[in-house]
Amino acid sequence: MKSLNGFKRMIAVVTVTLVLFAFQAFAGPDHTEFVKGPFKDGPSVTKACLECHEKQATDVMKTTHWTFAGTPNHVKGMEKSTKTYGKANMINNFCTSAFNGPDGIVHESCFKCHAGYGWTRTKFDLTDKTRVDCLVCHAQKGNYERASVGADIDTAAIKKGSMNLEIAAQSVGAPTLKNCGYCHFNGGGGDAIKNAALDSTLLNAPKSQDVHMAKKAKGGLELSCVDCHKSKDHKIAGASSQMAHFDARATCEDCHSGAKAPHKKSKNGAILAKHTASVACQTCHIPIFNKGQATKMMWNWSDVGKKDIKVEEEFDQETFAMRKGSFKWGKNVVPVYAWYNGKIERYMLGDKIKDPSKPVYMTKPVGDIKDKTAKIYPYKYFTGTQPMDSKFMYLSTFQQYKSLWLDYNWDKALTEGAKCTDNCLPYSGKYQFVKTASFISVQHEVAPKEEALQCGECHMGGKRMDWAALGYKADPLQVGGRNAAVEPKKPVKKKK
Repeated sequence: MKSLNGFKRMIAVVTVTLVLFAFQAFAGPDHTEFVKGPFKDGPSVTKACLECHEKQATDVMKTTHWTFAGTPNHVKGMEKSTKTYGKANMINNFCTSAFNGPDGIVHESCFKCHAGYGWTRTKFDLTDKTRVDCLVCHAQKGNYERASVGADIDTAAIKKGSMNLEIAAQSVGAPTLKNCGYCHFNGGGGDAIKNAALDSTLLNAPKSQDVHMAKKAKGGLELSCVDCHKSKDHKIAGASSQMAHFDARATCEDCHSGAKAPHKKSKNGAILAKHTASVACQTCHIPIFNKGQATKMMWNWSDVGKKDIKVEEEFDQETFAMRKGSFKWGKNVVPVYAWYNGKIERYMLGDKIKDPSKPVYMTKPVGDIKDKTAKIYPYKYFTGTQPMDSKFMYLSTFQQYKSLWLDYNWDKALTEGAKCTDNCLPYSGKYQFVKTASFISVQHEVAPKEEALQCGECHMGGKRMDWAALGYKADPLQVGGRNAAVEPKKPVKKKK
């Protein structure tokens, strides 16, 4: 009898042990016993991580989150290039460039979101594993925070006791929406500015805002970013419409295919299935974007320093700032639509501008109605103005941080911006402002299926689609689909 009871106790212990092991495999092991502080800075935490995770640090250092560059496999005509491009040598129409000024001084400000510590000037040791910032992606507690300048942790937060590096290090787990959002919500210098449908309101979003990211208590699936943007050796899938390189793609079909293919139960399933050959999932299922808060739709750098512009508010956002210029904002925005075949056209540093009277497209999808590999996708159409060198006819790199933002002197900012160690372009001494535009893909804030686009919003008089701009003669419901628009009619042979 005693032996039987002992056997039962042994089984119970084994069962509990297996349950705990299974839980830890799912949730990640508790690091309380593995990591001991106190820690004075970020690299000291990383050194503790390296005791078990040196391979992971090596993997991170091969990713674009670390190098901020990659081969331009996303850019039409540059796919075979071995030169790497990224934040260290590309330009956009938000804060424009992240490497300008003497010795790349703006790294101090722009590289807050680099997944490492200390990249404050042009030269940085990309081989130093202790510089990898593990916590920005993995800390779940401790109020981990990076400083607004200096590419390092917020030491002031440690001093006042609001951040605890030891707790942060002991709480590590799989990246959450909050971890990824720390940088991706704040692209372009602030919350909701650059990326369409990506901002901090998603942390507590209702199902109507995003069915994937909304918490289960609010009717959503409570997915984290890495559920869709899967990783392999820390290389994360996803192709930004603004960047030259991607490691892998994340698509709707990754989940919604095969047995889980959409529209199977729909009464209009056959018609909708035909649409998927020409229309991306996002086009119908993201009818509007930035539902939670407004996003920046225009940025005119040409208005920097002007004193005669009245500051107004649009969706609780200011329309003018002396150091940055004037803005327009949008909330519940209806996208513009364009064909995309998996490639982009991208303005690259030094590209000559042929006609300054026309908008310079910083990024634009490639594809048209004749391209069978292309589909219609939704975009945020972002416009602005920025300086062009009047002699060399290219967009100029100017020093905004610690220059233009202090004295509003364009000539000085352009002169200083040309004093880079690498990548910056010569300044001739003459400049003018040109219009710029970007097509920024709308990939998030998927609406509940009941709120997907209905036929009449695009067809039968619906005004959502600009059919002419897309290459159709008229509404394809009336004149036929893309094949009718592309294939010439065969001549009718007359009977003899």
